Amino acid sequence: MAHHTNKSGYTRLVNRLNQFPQGAPPSMLLDKILALLFSESEAHLVSLLPIKPFTADKAAKIWKMSLSKAGKILDQLASRAILVDIDQDGKTHYALPPPMAGFFEFSMMRVRHDIDQKVLSELFYQYLNVEEDFIKDLFTLGDTQLGRVFVHEPVLSNDNAIHVLDYERASQVIKTASHRGIGTCYCRHKMVHMGKACNSPMEICMTFNTTARSLIKYGHARTVDVAEGLDLLEQAYESNLVQFGENVRNRVNFICNCCGCCCEAMIAARRFAIFNPIHTSNFIPKINGDTCTGCGKCVNICPVEAMTLVSANDPKHPKKQKARLNQDICLGCGLCIRACLEDSLKLKPLPQRVITPLNGTHRAVVMAIEREKLQHLFFDNKVLFSHRALAAVLGVILKLPPVKQIMASQQIKSRYLETLISYMECSEVV
Repeated sequence: MAHHTNKSGYTRLVNRLNQFPQGAPPSMLLDKILALLFSESEAHLVSLLPIKPFTADKAAKIWKMSLSKAGKILDQLASRAILVDIDQDGKTHYALPPPMAGFFEFSMMRVRHDIDQKVLSELFYQYLNVEEDFIKDLFTLGDTQLGRVFVHEPVLSNDNAIHVLDYERASQVIKTASHRGIGTCYCRHKMVHMGKACNSPMEICMTFNTTARSLIKYGHARTVDVAEGLDLLEQAYESNLVQFGENVRNRVNFICNCCGCCCEAMIAARRFAIFNPIHTSNFIPKINGDTCTGCGKCVNICPVEAMTLVSANDPKHPKKQKARLNQDICLGCGLCIRACLEDSLKLKPLPQRVITPLNGTHRAVVMAIEREKLQHLFFDNKVLFSHRALAAVLGVILKLPPVKQIMASQQIKSRYLETLISYMECSEVV
């Protein structure tokens, strides 16, 4: 009977996780991962928590226990970076982050002795790098993805610089964040235990704002000021790492400094290139075929294998080669510009800008619509939406293109929403 309770508790937790736009497909490996991170009772309790941030009082009512006992459990979960606690209007709220970017990574952002990180790394590797379901679902479903690439700022020309908006600069994210936390790179830490890690810097995983505050509070990240944050960004530049961050314009919560060999995002970008798993920067390299010597430095540095060498078709030098770019899979990171010593590569703005969601609510709603999970945001049976939260979701929907609005209306099957969308369309015509 105990075994049955254990299994059913983790099954309910998996169902809870899959209410997020980015979930975690059921798997025996996932069950083993969750069993390392959660006790039996914790898995059951967390499976009952709402999607939106909640207070200790709300959790106590859901769990049918005293406020003091619920508060202790919530704080204990937050101390292990399973939950994130948030100060809002003078009151502490809690939220269960998705597996990625969330408590999967948080579990490896420092060396810990309360869990077997070697075993956990091996399970992560099998679940994320061998099995395809999780990573494919995370990076390829829908048009709106979790993360985006920041352009490599040192290679921007003066002309390019005027086209780069503040939210497209990793340096600006560091300067404007309310909190800045630095932790161990989850991807390379995992690969250390697999014997596959590269020599790129480890202590360079960047979190910001409310997420950073919670991770710093419990020792999963260390706080840094703006100057040290910018120094670490410069170290990432010098190490030829790609800045991959949260796909929002306001209050970015993370920027990973990614190598091509260890990091999940870069591996996914290569494995599922045709699905465009990562939002690119607003730039693309342009090759000057007349000056390119075919040295191959751009090929070697590209994290997603978008650069290759082909014949230069020079009858006087039949073995001569030159670089060729596959624009369909290029991230627009700009690392190849840095590597080129012949000045044969330049960054050019894309003819049409890449659309970046305004904030986390905007991205979550659009991802939920595209992945047919909008009903979970509207009808969370663990807690009623506040008017403010509901207004935020509706506000996003009403600003979406008509096709997305229709998808939203179909998913939640609401005459109210259908009428509201129709009203807004008529108002715009008038």
